[in-house]
Amino acid sequence: MKLITRNTDYAVRALCYIAEQKQEVISGDQLVKSLEMPRSFLRKILQTLNKEGFLNSSKGKGGGFALAVSAGEITLTDVMKIFQGPIRLSEHKFKKSDCPYISDCLLKKKIDEIEKEVIAKLKAITISSILKKGDKGK
Repeated sequence: MKLITRNTDYAVRALCYIAEQKQEVISGDQLVKSLEMPRSFLRKILQTLNKEGFLNSSKGKGGGFALAVSAGEITLTDVMKIFQGPIRLSEHKFKKSDCPYISDCLLKKKIDEIEKEVIAKLKAITISSILKKGDKGK
């Protein structure tokens, strides 16, 4: 089980980089070069973040990407939901359909409790808090 996919990781890295820069707009070329990501892959991620309202984009000379909302308002769960869908530790499936014992399953109840805790902790992580923790390590 992967908690964070490559798309989510790249999206978080891009959002952090954009938030770190004190410029209004960061060019796509600058992002590709600084983050060392494949251009086409990063472009799709940035377009998705723009479509979802986390980035603003502008075209032409001097164009690029800027945060549409503050770094403190973008949570890890927001980004995960965009690129991974709902956060689930267990789908409780049996042969591609719901487990027939789902209503009485003691394991499911324990996993659901853990899932709630994990989601709460992930919601507390913002782009801003990631950057602050990175500063402490320097």
